[in-house]
Amino acid sequence: MSTHTSHVSAPAGTLISGIGVSPGRVVGPAVLMPDPVAEPPSGRRLAPGDDQQAAVDAITAASARVRESLDAAAERVTESDARDLLHATAAIAADPSLVADAVDRVLREHLVPERAVWEAAEEVARQFEALGGYFAERTRDIADVRDRLVADLTGRPAPGLPESDVPYVLLAEDLAPALTATLDPASVLAIVTIGGGPTSHTAILARSRGIPAVVAAHGAEGVVTAGTVLLVDGAAGTVTIEPDEAQVAAARSRAARARTFDGTGRTSDGVHVDLLANVGDPSEAAAAAASGAQGVGLFRTEFGFLGRTEAPGVDEQVAMYRQVLAAFAGRKVVVRTLDAGADKPLPFVTDRDEANPALGVRGLRTAVTHPEVLEDQLTAIARAATAEQADVWVMAPMVSTVDEAEEFVAACARHGLTQAGVMVEVPSAALLAGPILAHATFASIGTNDLTQYTMAADRLLGAVAALSDPWQPAVLALIAATCAGAAQQGRPVGVCGEAAADPALACVLVGLGVASLSMTPRALPDVAAVLAATSSQECRRLAQLALASARAADARAAVRRELPVLAELDL
Repeated sequence: MSTHTSHVSAPAGTLISGIGVSPGRVVGPAVLMPDPVAEPPSGRRLAPGDDQQAAVDAITAASARVRESLDAAAERVTESDARDLLHATAAIAADPSLVADAVDRVLREHLVPERAVWEAAEEVARQFEALGGYFAERTRDIADVRDRLVADLTGRPAPGLPESDVPYVLLAEDLAPALTATLDPASVLAIVTIGGGPTSHTAILARSRGIPAVVAAHGAEGVVTAGTVLLVDGAAGTVTIEPDEAQVAAARSRAARARTFDGTGRTSDGVHVDLLANVGDPSEAAAAAASGAQGVGLFRTEFGFLGRTEAPGVDEQVAMYRQVLAAFAGRKVVVRTLDAGADKPLPFVTDRDEANPALGVRGLRTAVTHPEVLEDQLTAIARAATAEQADVWVMAPMVSTVDEAEEFVAACARHGLTQAGVMVEVPSAALLAGPILAHATFASIGTNDLTQYTMAADRLLGAVAALSDPWQPAVLALIAATCAGAAQQGRPVGVCGEAAADPALACVLVGLGVASLSMTPRALPDVAAVLAATSSQECRRLAQLALASARAADARAAVRRELPVLAELDL
């Protein structure tokens, strides 16, 4: 997508619908992503007498420069998700197989360096696509690295976000994770993509940074030109072309108002709902605590394991965990044990050669072949809990059977960890919630993976974005089944997926029986405000309304119509 591409302008007031993935209503001029790096001509070869070794050295040097640039960018961002994405992309830039293939094409076929890199990257992407699952998801990163290497080799600027003298609405076909990770909220007012899904990297990072975003906005590419004024409603999932003065004034009035969270989640009739924060790195803990979060509903521990060839030692883990627990003294912290596999492969517990890692050895399943990793982690969590004053709960990811739950609870008990729960991310866990929670003391629903596995839809693939929606009635039915099974055992159920950050969906979740909601800290004020204006009885009615809907869009629309507070709060 380019600012130079010819488009047909749409009439003022034209409404384009997509999927809202990060709330907020803003107005700004559209800026389109520049043209991608052009493919070097096929078959372009070195001229007779050209130095092949110099061409080889150029590829090696470009690989090092691109990796250094991405690693440096990673150190400049504060969010752990963004930092991890940039480091992961940097690793691809220096991948030995990619560089070796490109070098071989120079030596064997006499290709110019940029063409050799292009073909080598295409071959790696084909291999990853054939593997499916997590590897197929990384093909976008491979294309991004390819473009950066070609740009470096040909002396062009690296792929990046467009520049503008004024803050703008970014319109793109899709965004590479490495680009998304460098978004500056002071420059980018909102994001609109033609592709992508509600649990894509773009969506997750936009939410964490408080940038309104709409994905899967099909049709926008044909009618929006550079400079077109857009009103983006990230909650409703709409983009209005050339809005009128009243719409602009309302959006700007909303932007000028700042809501805060007083630290107590409750419905209008006083039913308590824990509103918690998701934390992915110890450096985020202090800010999450300052936001008023009542605790941590998801402490992702992968940060200490990623990018390593062996697991960190117990002492190192204790120090990392204590940093988070210390920030939440007297408050609940739910620690998730290592969720390796799928999109987080680790060489010391997962097999890169799995045909479909998303359905392979991930989460708790890694403990079967590498029990020492889980044992060390539970030891570290127990020691950190003893040293600090937080109320520590522990949960295992990717639990599918009663036996898995029973064995995990027993392992926790051996370490003195009495609050041992499970993640509900696969349909089997939802359907067996009662028997599973006869052993586990709580459940936390990961709506991102539960949606992916229920709908058989890759959560990062734009082509199936409509399926990757937590409003899908089938997903809501499984959440209801989980809550019903938990109620049989008197166990609490929380939600720690992206669905918890949607104020309208939060009401539905509470109505289904969810007792706690964990989200990016930025979402806490909006979710708290909507719950405070809605009674528990109304939440139950809205839940039934959503369950009775035939489609995700119908469920969302029906619930939003019944929540006038959303319009009052410009949500």
